Amino acid sequence: MTLCLKILFVLIALVILKFTLIAIFFYNEIKTAKDKDPAATGFLEVLLLYQGLHALVSHRIAHFFYRIGLRFLARLISQLSRFITGIEIHPGAKIGRGLFIDHGMGVVIGETAIIGDNVLLYQGVTLGGTGITKGKRHPTIGNNVVIGGGAKVLGNITVGDNSYIGANAVVIKDVPPNSTVVGVPGRITKQDGKKIDISLDHAHVLDPIMQSIEELQKKIEKLENK
Repeated sequence: MTLCLKILFVLIALVILKFTLIAIFFYNEIKTAKDKDPAATGFLEVLLLYQGLHALVSHRIAHFFYRIGLRFLARLISQLSRFITGIEIHPGAKIGRGLFIDHGMGVVIGETAIIGDNVLLYQGVTLGGTGITKGKRHPTIGNNVVIGGGAKVLGNITVGDNSYIGANAVVIKDVPPNSTVVGVPGRITKQDGKKIDISLDHAHVLDPIMQSIEELQKKIEKLENK
């Protein structure tokens, strides 16, 4: 066997080992992606082809180096991951289990951001800071939160558990648990204390402004009919 073939077999073995370890240690994330994305055809497709998963794997590695003080190496890994996946996660960010980044292109997660368990982020989401102050300057996202495409959550604020941030919303204030936020700036609609169904259906998110307009239209129609 030639040296080139031996090297090739070693590389293939390393690749197989890499994806086996990802499948074991990121099983929850892969299952979440498979369950929440109707386009996913199976476990293997998510494992091999979903850039959101690979960005998260790179982040776990970068975060480890960040915590032990090798911050240049951590940033290098995060920037390489950004180049490959289009998703930028600062190695200092703290991310819980079961995160699903759907599509993911343009997602930015800042250094002091904290993300809970079973969070769903769509493309173009920014968890950013405001100003140039040091310390905690990025959002804290609770468990079971959905953040729609293009939404911006900015500053040292908290988004409560089971909340939904609508597409393209700009959120700069705390969001209570079990709430929906829409618009620019973000406006809160309480959901009567009920957990929001985390799904891909964005068409039925309640908009408090539109609700008020519809109610006014109904009143006007009643007055005209009289």
